[in-house]
Amino acid sequence: MSETRIALVTGATSGIGRAVALGLGQAGWQIVACGRRADRIETLKRDDGLDAMICDITDPDAVRSMFEAIATRYGRIDLVFNNAGRFAPATSFGDLAIDTWKEMVDTNLNGAFYVAREAFRLMRAQKPMGGRIINNGSISAYAPRPQAASYTTTKHAITGLTKAISLDGRAFDIACGQIDIGNAQTDMTSTMNAGSLQANGDVVPEPTFELQHVVDAVLYMAGLPLAANVQFMTVMATKMPYIGRG
Repeated sequence: MSETRIALVTGATSGIGRAVALGLGQAGWQIVACGRRADRIETLKRDDGLDAMICDITDPDAVRSMFEAIATRYGRIDLVFNNAGRFAPATSFGDLAIDTWKEMVDTNLNGAFYVAREAFRLMRAQKPMGGRIINNGSISAYAPRPQAASYTTTKHAITGLTKAISLDGRAFDIACGQIDIGNAQTDMTSTMNAGSLQANGDVVPEPTFELQHVVDAVLYMAGLPLAANVQFMTVMATKMPYIGRG
C-alpha cells in the first residue's frame, strides 16, 4: 500500500473547494477533486494538475461510481472534504418556492449524505481501516440569516449528520468533524462588502477574511491522527455580525 494519503474534495471547481484541494495537494495529499461542470474539471486537470472527476453529488449512482473509481485507482480513501453546496436567493419564508426548497435539500443535505455514506463504507472496508470526513457546515448551522430558510435548515441538518457519523464511525476508526465558515472571501460572498440584509431589515456591509485561513484550518483538521478530532471549528471574520445576531 502506498504511504500517500488520498483525499476527495467535493465542489472543488471554485471557491473554498478549489482552494482546499490545492492546499491539500501542496501539503502532500493525493487529491481527487470533483464537480459538476466539465469545463472546470478540465481546468483543474490542465492548470492545477489534479486528478478530477465529473460528479453530480445529488445523484447517488454517480457518487457511488466515483467512489468505485477511487477504490480502483488508489485502493483507499483517507480524507473527504464534504464541501459541495449552494445558496438560494433571499426569500421571505412564506414565499419560498417548493422547487427551491427541494433543490437546496437535494444538494446541501442529500448530496452530503450520499458522499459521506460512500466514504464511510469504503473507510470501513479498507485495510488499514478508518479515515476522516470533514463536513462544510456554515455559521448558519447555528444562527440563521433572514430570508434564508432553506439554506439554514440544510446547514442545521449537517450538524446532525456530523454527530451521527462521528458516533457510528467510532467502531471503524472513522473521525468526522465540521468546519463552519463565516464570510470567507469567495465569489459567493463578493456582495457582502456592499451590504447584506440584517435581522432588523437594514442592509449593512459585512467584513470578509482571506480564504487561506480556511485552507489552513482544514489542513489542521486533516493532519490530526485518527485518535484526535476537531468536532466543530468556527472560522469567521472577527467583526461579522454573528455573535449577537438578531
